[in-house]
Amino acid sequence: MHDPKATRARSKTAATWLAFLGGAFGLHRFYLHGPRDAWGWLLIPPTLIGLWGVQRMRALGQDDVLAWFLVPWLGLTLAITMLQAIVYGLTPRERWEARHDPQGRTRQWPWLDVIGVVGALAVGAIVLISTIAFVAQRTFESLAPQSKSQRLAP
Repeated sequence: MHDPKATRARSKTAATWLAFLGGAFGLHRFYLHGPRDAWGWLLIPPTLIGLWGVQRMRALGQDDVLAWFLVPWLGLTLAITMLQAIVYGLTPRERWEARHDPQGRTRQWPWLDVIGVVGALAVGAIVLISTIAFVAQRTFESLAPQSKSQRLAP
């Protein structure tokens, strides 16, 4: 996917923040690799599917079984892109410049990188734990036998 002959300078700070704020829609991938990046486009469908699940759950309630399946896609996509933001922010400057800024033309903003990494770590941890808890709860509820009062209710 990476073209070593490309001379476009790409900022590590911008890539970190794009992954943090718009990663679920592939903005960081499009920034680094252009609009033809397949991985960037592959992030959009699970994000939209998950957002549809959230909308269904808000409209139909928590008992919507289809939403149970759809919502985790958003959580997984967000967790993955938060990890990408962390990786971008923690990539050593020399390695980043060798890959995305060979002439060293972009300005360095190390504190903004750190803030982006900390934010991505916090959001990613919350999203990942919430997604795991949601899936575990829904799985348990679907497998647990109904109580006697629920079986007798008309």
